[in-house]
Amino acid sequence: MTARSFMPALAAGLLAMFSAAPSLAQEYPTHAVRIVVPFGAGGPADVAARLIGNVLQESFGQPFVIENRTGAGGVIGTVEAAKSPADGYTLLMMSNTQTANESLLTPDKRKYELMRDLAPIAPVNYSDLVIVVNPQVPAKTLAEFIALAKAQPGKLNYASSGQGTPYHMAGELFKAMAGIDVVHVPYRNSGEARSGVIGGQVQMMIDAVPAMAPNIGENQVRALATTGQQRSIVLPNVPTAGEAGVAGYEATIWLGLMAPAGTPKPVIDKLNAAVNAMVKRPDIIKLWTEQGAVPMLMTPQEFDGFLRGDIEKWADVVKKFDKS
Repeated sequence: MTARSFMPALAAGLLAMFSAAPSLAQEYPTHAVRIVVPFGAGGPADVAARLIGNVLQESFGQPFVIENRTGAGGVIGTVEAAKSPADGYTLLMMSNTQTANESLLTPDKRKYELMRDLAPIAPVNYSDLVIVVNPQVPAKTLAEFIALAKAQPGKLNYASSGQGTPYHMAGELFKAMAGIDVVHVPYRNSGEARSGVIGGQVQMMIDAVPAMAPNIGENQVRALATTGQQRSIVLPNVPTAGEAGVAGYEATIWLGLMAPAGTPKPVIDKLNAAVNAMVKRPDIIKLWTEQGAVPMLMTPQEFDGFLRGDIEKWADVVKKFDKS
């Protein structure tokens, strides 16, 4: 091909590439989309992903299939999503587990970099957590549990759904701020960790309010405190950790959607618009309010800034853990 014939061909190719973007957004999706959930069934991320999948299926007329890929504190499922084709047909349901893991795990253990290998789509919601103990634990209040732990350093333990999860990070922050030594026992997923504290294999757990509230209601565990700035609507009789004696302590779990890096922007924008429309629906707001969850609404660019800020926040928290 001569230089004279190459330039028109190049121009035509570029024109076709850019003109294809609106068409791509209009056509997407043309077949099933999978949402990888790197956490166990029944937890907040799994429940939210299934709700989102149903709503997106209604919106787009294609199946949104949930695929649980658990293990390694969310790493296995995150790597699966990050290494998938960047075509919009694999999405990741993620949480502050992923932003915490950026500083908690070394790159060789993580095998991905969040902001390099994945693209932000939209946040979904956030929930306060609740500190619970097995009913056989003699502590009836958070202050009593702290006193018990101080009297038996290293003898009590607490469950989480894995290294780097919001529950693990909330537990380590609680230990540092309360000045206690309780041992972290990581489980493969939230359901197993919940069973551990209910069965008495571990004494304490910090879990999402929507997930743990039924167990509290059935007296399978005793609630000592919630982790928000204000009392939970779902558990109004349970004091906040600040009220119960750990001033300034606050922890939440938030959820969001990402896609493999390089996913076309028109697809990202179309998914963002659909998720934002969902979280504004009155029926969704009512459902989440009853569960103790609060909708989040951002553009992809705003979510990008939020994620980068959360990575920095958890890096500071990890430094506090190291010092303690």
